Order: sequence, then C-alpha cells, then structure tokens
Amino acid sequence: MFSKSRINEPGPKAGETDKPKAPEMPVTKPSMEFSPPATKGKVAASVLSADLTVVGNLRTTGDIQVEGTVEGDIRAHLLTIGETATIRGEIVADDIVVNGRVVGRVRGLKVRLTSTAKVEGDIIHKTIAIESGAHFEGSVQRQDDPLSTGRTAAAPQSRIGLATSSADEA
Repeated sequence: MFSKSRINEPGPKAGETDKPKAPEMPVTKPSMEFSPPATKGKVAASVLSADLTVVGNLRTTGDIQVEGTVEGDIRAHLLTIGETATIRGEIVADDIVVNGRVVGRVRGLKVRLTSTAKVEGDIIHKTIAIESGAHFEGSVQRQDDPLSTGRTAAAPQSRIGLATSSADEA
C-alpha cells in the first residue's frame, strides 16, 4: 500500500524533463469597446451619391464630393463635383475641382475645371486651371481673397466663352 517509489507523486514524469516548456501567454478578454482607426487628423470626405437630390444649402468645414444634384449654395474646404453631378447655386471653397455641371457663381482659392466640366457662371479665384475640352461660359476674375463676400473693383474682369461641339453637349 505505501511504498517509497515516486510513481504516484506529482511532478515531471520520466522523459519529460528534456522537453522545453512553451512560454505561457497571458489570457486577455476581448474588449467590447469600438475604437475607430487612427486618421492623423484627416477626416474622409462626405459623399452625396448620384441618386441623391438636395434642395437647400450645404455648409461644412470639411470636404464634400458631390455626385448627385444640389439646388442651393455649397460652402466647404475641398469641393469635388463629380461627372454625374449638377449644382444650381453658388459654390465657395478653398479648393474646387469641377468634373460635372455648375450653374452659378464659383468662388475658390484654387479652381480647376477638368475636361468634362460644364460651368455656366462667373468664376472668382486666386488660381485657376481649365483643361482642354471644358465648357465654360462666364467671366473670370482673379482676387487675392476670393472667399470674402465683397467684390473688389481693383482686379480686372475678363470674359471667356469656350464653345464645344454639339456632340459634347448633353
């Protein structure tokens, strides 16, 4: 019944002392808290999809990408007007890229009309780029501060009308 052999004692069995033990990993519970990915202060642009029509004014300090229709004024930091978009109203932004149609005044520090742009209205800008193929009817005025609401008479106005072929107009 009782013996001096160590067969029944706890501890390593014969042959197990040669095997190295795997390090134990601490067990942690999964957290139920949601933490969004780090964005380094950059927030994604708000997107208005192609099937959306907005009647009213939009105002943000962020970025907007418009693919649908807006009947009203837009004010933003960066405004991108997609090829399928139509804006009827004044647009004001630090940086404006027009790929679609705008009927109204455009005011921006940097204004870019791509080859698919159709703008009917005046453009007040600090810098402007108009790609070949863009349709533009209106006046262009350079100002050091085009975002201010008052217009200055010091900057000369030029009238530009770029005609497109009937195949380009829709």
